[in-house]
Amino acid sequence: MFEMTRLHRRFQRIKSSVFGFEFLLPTSIVALFLLILLAYNGFSVFYINLPVPSKSSPEPANVLPENLPGDKKVTKLASSVMYAVKEENPPIISKIHLPLLQKPNFSVVPVDKPLVFRPKQARLSRQILKILRSGTKAKGFSVKVKDFFHNSKCKSRFFMTWISSVESFGDRELLAVESVFRSHPEACLLIVSNSLDSKRGKVVLKPFLDRGFKLIAFDPDFDYIFKNTYAELWFNRLKKGNLDPGEVSLGQNISNLLRLALLYKYGGIYIDTDIIVLKSFNNLRNVIGAQSINLETKNWTRLNNAVLIFDKHHPLLYKFIQEFALTFDGNKWGHNGPYLVSRVVARVTGRPGFNFTVLPPSAFYPVDWRRIRSFFQGPRTKVQSNWLRNKLEQIRRQSFAVHLWNRQSRNARVQEGSIIHHIVSDCCIFCNSSRSSL
Repeated sequence: MFEMTRLHRRFQRIKSSVFGFEFLLPTSIVALFLLILLAYNGFSVFYINLPVPSKSSPEPANVLPENLPGDKKVTKLASSVMYAVKEENPPIISKIHLPLLQKPNFSVVPVDKPLVFRPKQARLSRQILKILRSGTKAKGFSVKVKDFFHNSKCKSRFFMTWISSVESFGDRELLAVESVFRSHPEACLLIVSNSLDSKRGKVVLKPFLDRGFKLIAFDPDFDYIFKNTYAELWFNRLKKGNLDPGEVSLGQNISNLLRLALLYKYGGIYIDTDIIVLKSFNNLRNVIGAQSINLETKNWTRLNNAVLIFDKHHPLLYKFIQEFALTFDGNKWGHNGPYLVSRVVARVTGRPGFNFTVLPPSAFYPVDWRRIRSFFQGPRTKVQSNWLRNKLEQIRRQSFAVHLWNRQSRNARVQEGSIIHHIVSDCCIFCNSSRSSL
């Protein structure tokens, strides 16, 4: 009996153990699953993927001219075709011994691939061909320019560019030419233009020649003008179709580069064809004008390239041309013009070797582009009449020129008694002609 009782108790203990195991089994499985999941997650977080070295691509071949001055470094960015120029302090250059024309050189350069022009770029491709088309007369450009300056015995050299038709060279542009000779009767004016270097162009300019003024228009030889500068690199890429000209007028950007190269090669004064010269520039040397300033600090906030006065081979012009070639963007208005000169001057200001002066807005840009139309309006009240008289006196006293801001005032009528009406009277040579609009 005792034995039966002991067996019964043992059976009960085994039954309880089995029951407990069955009860705890699901919980154990869940815990084990969570432990495995935690281990996997930790492994994926702390796993380090060591890259396998790939085959390095060879550096692109050096396709640029050689002998760049030692103050440049080219740093490659993420894009395979975009580069940034890192400028070091340039060697000291005296005011008298300016750098000779040198060929640029890079340690790393992009390899160009021909662009595939989309349908919307067809118009631009035709524009490129039109601008680049150069007749046989352009090949004698260097000789003709040399003879013109030498034989004319110029007291000052003025340059304009006209990348447009003869028909569009109208009253505004003719007044700009008149204003040059009204203030500088012994000056020489070279207009670099394919259209004006023609029979019809000679008819347009004949009245000035009949008065004995030293004026001529030559079809540009871009290859010669850009030779041995960064402009040559940019222009070759354009001709080969390896450069996107962008949506901004190519003629405008060609003019932006052409003025820099002309001054670098010859030295002198460049003015846009909507600049009205008020007084002599003869005492100005190595000058660029501010378009706007900070009224509190009196520091310039933006420069403009509508008026440039520089010596031949001036180092700042070299920097401008370099910046154009290396950072060209044909889709941003002003990027290759006013914004370009502003960027470069901001970088080089205070560095040895750059001798130039930034003149205040009153020198060449006495009116902001947003208010230029007010200069065409005559007075309607006594208050307006007083303001107009005071502003006109200020311009005559402080300004060397007035910028008409081209399209901003293109359709404005010159009202009697307006500031522009008085300026036209001050600066015209053929004053009998009617100029109700400029």
